[in-house]
Amino acid sequence: MSSSSGSTTSAQASSGSWSAFLKSIASFNGDLSSLTAPPFILSSQSLTEFSSYWATHPPIFTAPAAESDPAKRAVLVLKWFLSTLKHQYASRSEQFGNEKKPLNPFLGELFLGTWTDEAGETTLISEQVSHHPPATAYCIRNDRAGVQLEGYNAQKATFKSTIIVKQIGHAVLTIPVSSQDKQAPEQEQYLITLPSLHIEGLIFGAPFVELDGSSYICSSSGYTAKIDYSGKGWLSGKKNSIVAALYPTGKEKEVLYNVTGQWTKEIEIYEGPAKKNSPTTLVATYDAVGTAQTELNVAQIDDQYPLESRRAWAKVAKAIQIGDMDAVSIEKGKIEQAQRNLRNKERSEERHWERRYFSAITEDKVLTELGEAAGVPLDGEQEKTGGLWRFDAKKNAKASTERLSGEQVQEIEKRVLGQ
Repeated sequence: MSSSSGSTTSAQASSGSWSAFLKSIASFNGDLSSLTAPPFILSSQSLTEFSSYWATHPPIFTAPAAESDPAKRAVLVLKWFLSTLKHQYASRSEQFGNEKKPLNPFLGELFLGTWTDEAGETTLISEQVSHHPPATAYCIRNDRAGVQLEGYNAQKATFKSTIIVKQIGHAVLTIPVSSQDKQAPEQEQYLITLPSLHIEGLIFGAPFVELDGSSYICSSSGYTAKIDYSGKGWLSGKKNSIVAALYPTGKEKEVLYNVTGQWTKEIEIYEGPAKKNSPTTLVATYDAVGTAQTELNVAQIDDQYPLESRRAWAKVAKAIQIGDMDAVSIEKGKIEQAQRNLRNKERSEERHWERRYFSAITEDKVLTELGEAAGVPLDGEQEKTGGLWRFDAKKNAKASTERLSGEQVQEIEKRVLGQ
């Protein structure tokens, strides 16, 4: 009897909390990321971990490096990009029953890990490079294949009958190119833009992500892929639908390959335009459900650098998992206050936080050459993300050889995290 009563009371409390949250976002002007979400929708995972979703399938990530034909290589890059969508945008709602609000990273927060499988070792470095505005930079490398992905992203969330999230930033994929032609480039680069998204299921208290609009992948070898996203409408359509076309850059009607399907289920890749799709023009499929992902290996918490996500947020994450919202507030408050103190000290001393792995640049050859075709503005991004962020090999070399004493670890935790 008491158990049933307690369950009913808990359900009513959650329902009331969710209703209050919906009212708060409906009346809020500005970026929704600063709002406090109901306890049951909080995630113990930080946004810096989201960079790992780019390479949950290292063999698919590295496959383009083994293809000699540039058009087929571009198709493999498109297939890899589509293979990342399910884990990036649907894994949380499938695991928990609804989308979770991740922890907002602090400036300097890190997330490091490696995947080891038939593709060899693939490494991830993710760093929060800006706090106002918030932006996360990442670099994913597979030295055996010579493939590297680097980029950065930020989100701006607003409410207009639903939560609308505009993703700011881009990624650059670099692939080695083997050719007997000595005049051919030794590497090929792809500029990748990010889809917009909105949150469905708010009224029912079970939010999930739906992608919309279009995104692009443009290659330095002269090919562009345009991906169009759509979801289930009131009367028709399938959830998480995509159609894509690969064509010579600037010649959108000359479709070389097209893709159709659902990014959470299965996609089919055909040669030629969609009107000619048939079993004879089908060249590849991808099963988003049945394709196993490689597990990311992360160091034990005690072996992590003091500012790595799972170590820095350990007390907050534990409190979220056991539902102790008072402890969540206290532990989050320690980190947030330490960050405010640190920023104030930096301003008074006229200096800035030194990023550990990334540097901001003012110009970029990839953006100059491919930005227009991909719809990436050549100016303005820097203001929205704190800079054009690129992986810095010199900083990486320095960080990889650094060894901290116990006293240094404690000093960093106290100064940066308030612990």
